[in-house]
Amino acid sequence: MPTPEQSPLGKAVSYADQYDPTLLFPLPRQPKRDEIGITGRLPFMGADLWTGYELSWLNLRGKPQVALLQVNIPCETPNIIESKSFKLYLNSFNNTRIGSIEEVRERIFADLNEAAWRGAATMDASIGVRLVPAELFDQQPIHELDGLSLDRLDCECTHYHPAPELLTTIPEEGIVSETLTSNLLKSNCLITGQPDWGSVQISYSGPQISHEGLLRYLVSFRNHNEFHEQCVERIFTDIWSRCAPVKLSVYARYTRRGGLDINPFRTSHPQALPPAVRNARQ
Repeated sequence: MPTPEQSPLGKAVSYADQYDPTLLFPLPRQPKRDEIGITGRLPFMGADLWTGYELSWLNLRGKPQVALLQVNIPCETPNIIESKSFKLYLNSFNNTRIGSIEEVRERIFADLNEAAWRGAATMDASIGVRLVPAELFDQQPIHELDGLSLDRLDCECTHYHPAPELLTTIPEEGIVSETLTSNLLKSNCLITGQPDWGSVQISYSGPQISHEGLLRYLVSFRNHNEFHEQCVERIFTDIWSRCAPVKLSVYARYTRRGGLDINPFRTSHPQALPPAVRNARQ
C-alpha cells in the first residue's frame, strides 16, 4: 500500500515534459478514514473538485495550446491523487504534440480514472473531466461562498489542533436549517507542513449548532497536518457525531498550490455538486 512518504512531496524531482501517466501517485483514502472511525459504508457522498490552471500542450504544428482543467473525483474512489504528482503529470503535457483538446481531455480522463480506482474490484462511478478553452476564460466567474459568516464573531480562540469537544448544540433553539461560512480555515500539508488556506461552507438541518463553538472548532485546524480531503471528512464526521444534524453538507475551497486547487465536498444526502466557481483568494 503506497504511503504519503513515498510520494514526490517534499522531494527534489526532475520535470518530465513528455506525456507520462505513470507520474500520477494514488494514495489510499482508508487509512485516514480509519482514524476518524469510518469503516464500511461511507456516511457521506460527494466529490473532490480540482481546478488546474497550468495545463498546456502542443498542437500537431508545435504551437502551444492552453486550457483550464476541471476535475470531479467521487469520494467513493479508493484513492486520492497526491497533488504534486498531479502537477508533474500535467507538466508532462508541455512539449507533447496532441491533435485536439478533446484528445487531451480523453487522456486525462482515462489516466485519472485508472489512478483513482486502482486496486478496486469494480469502478462504481467515473470521474468527471472538463477542459475550458482559452476563448472561454472570461466566462469563469468569481464568487464567495454563500451563507452567514461565522467570522463576524469576536470570540477567543485557544485551540490550534482539532478539538471536536468545541462543537455543541443549543437544544432550546429547536430545529433549524442554515448555511454558515468561514474564511479562517487553515491546515498544513501532511508531509511538508506547508500551510493550506481555505474557505468552508457548512449547511445543515437539525439542532441549532453553537456558532461560536463551530468557529472555534474550525480555527482549531490551524496547526493540524492533513490533506484537504481528509480535513473535510474529519469536519463532517465530527459535526455529524457531536451535533446529530438531520442533514449536513461540508464544502471547502482551498487556495491553489502549484497551479492546482482542491475543493472537497461531502454531503449526507443526494444533491448536485457545487458549481466550479472559485473565490477571490483562488
